[in-house]
Amino acid sequence: MMVNTMTEQYQMVRDSRKILFDYCGDLQNDHFVREHPSFGRGGSIRNLAVHIANTYQFWIGRHALAQEIEFTPYQSITEPSTLSGLFETIDIMMDTFFIRCQKTNAFTIKLSDKTEVITTLKLFTHVITHEFHHKGQILSLSRQWGYTPVDTDIIR
Repeated sequence: MMVNTMTEQYQMVRDSRKILFDYCGDLQNDHFVREHPSFGRGGSIRNLAVHIANTYQFWIGRHALAQEIEFTPYQSITEPSTLSGLFETIDIMMDTFFIRCQKTNAFTIKLSDKTEVITTLKLFTHVITHEFHHKGQILSLSRQWGYTPVDTDIIR
């Protein structure tokens, strides 16, 4: 039951993400990669989007699925249209995660000197709320560049 709910919720995340990426496709490329000192993680729309993907790669790929994953370098994404391809790999990884969640309700994660058991729900909630946090930053940053942000809420 929980896996079905997480899968359904992730589809809502994907739908919201598509709206964001369609919006980013209308940005000038200079604004997509331009850094702003008030925003963390490299301070650009591109870097924030790649950071979202890297977070999925870190928590879901490396830790939950024990995959050897190289983080996506910011500079590998040169224009908004390439974000969809990056996140297709994240979606495939999440599909694998959901399959694994049918067999387990927790993952043992080792960080530095500490080992912790984290439930599938907690891990899933962490990555999607992290995505929405940075999605808000992306929209705020676009406003700094003179754009009117689009509504990316789940309920619009």
